Amino acid sequence: MTTEPAVRESISTEERDALRESIGALLKQRGGSAALRTSLSRTPRIDRGLWQTLSAEIGVTALPIPEEFGGAGASFVETAVVLEELGGSLSVVPVYSAALASAALLTAGDDAASARLLPAIAAGTSIVALCWAAPSGWSSSGVRAEAGLLSGTAHYVLDAESADRLLVVAGTDAGLTVHDVDAHAEGVTITAQPLLDPTRPLASVTFDDVPAETITARAGTIDAIRTAAWALMSAEQVGGAARALDLTVGYSKEREQFGRAIGSFQALKHRMAEMYAHVATSRAISRAAVYALASGSADAAHLAAAARVHCSEAYSSVVGDAIQIHGGIGITWEHDIHLYFKRAQSSSQLFGQPHEVVADMVARLRGHVPTVLPTGP
Repeated sequence: MTTEPAVRESISTEERDALRESIGALLKQRGGSAALRTSLSRTPRIDRGLWQTLSAEIGVTALPIPEEFGGAGASFVETAVVLEELGGSLSVVPVYSAALASAALLTAGDDAASARLLPAIAAGTSIVALCWAAPSGWSSSGVRAEAGLLSGTAHYVLDAESADRLLVVAGTDAGLTVHDVDAHAEGVTITAQPLLDPTRPLASVTFDDVPAETITARAGTIDAIRTAAWALMSAEQVGGAARALDLTVGYSKEREQFGRAIGSFQALKHRMAEMYAHVATSRAISRAAVYALASGSADAAHLAAAARVHCSEAYSSVVGDAIQIHGGIGITWEHDIHLYFKRAQSSSQLFGQPHEVVADMVARLRGHVPTVLPTGP
């Protein structure tokens, strides 16, 4: 890859490592499982204390935002470092949503909208959720925009429960457009959804003729948002898979069968070696995709798609093996490994399932019109 040196000019490897260590130490200090379970019992489902520390005190939401818009002027590479750590702890904080909103605004290139929204995102004083999907998924929008008013329902909206503002991808006769809406405006109804994965708050958001500010967007903005979503999600998936592997290795050293630790059995050694290989390859493709995203590389979309497919499937494979090695305790609330299994499944469904991504890549290689990337309402 030739993109890595360009990204590393402003932030050194040592600084990134220090960021990773500080985030990891904070999450460990916060209490791990106990803090996670407490946040899951709240409404809305968010760890406010951790969110305040990460956004306002450490400034993680400011990392990819240029200084002219109140940010730290770093890049999405640093954001990915944070997301990897958060994916390992399953922390219920809207950092991914903040990164996605930042990517959407910066990609759109509307300086007025960026000046209006990005400083509050950077400071952590405003949580912004992206509303996109129709009931069938992210192949089209469930919201229509006509005469400056939004109507319809966006499904599977991350962190909508705790959002202050909404970025809405809406369908028009000319294609998809992006709009800014106050989450508490009249006509906006946010309904929390029951979930397989309790650590990933999702909601449906219904708009009943809600006035919205249209964001002027460059051509290709919608595809670029999805590229950012895939690349950044892969970093979170790597963190979750790595933590699931660590939990499994630790358990295999403690659990005894036939008078010896189960980790000493050759069959389990081989399985954990395969899990390690999945984590290592996922980390490599994820970092390549994030570097390409951060540097504006021409192959960013292809690398993000590859990361989307590989990291989703690898995460699911790792946690599947982890559940089996843990045995009965792995499917009870007494152990956290089942939460990683659920997170892996939910993450693989967001912004297009892996098989849909593969189908689209095949269609593009054959010169056909894309079949799953959004092209209209």
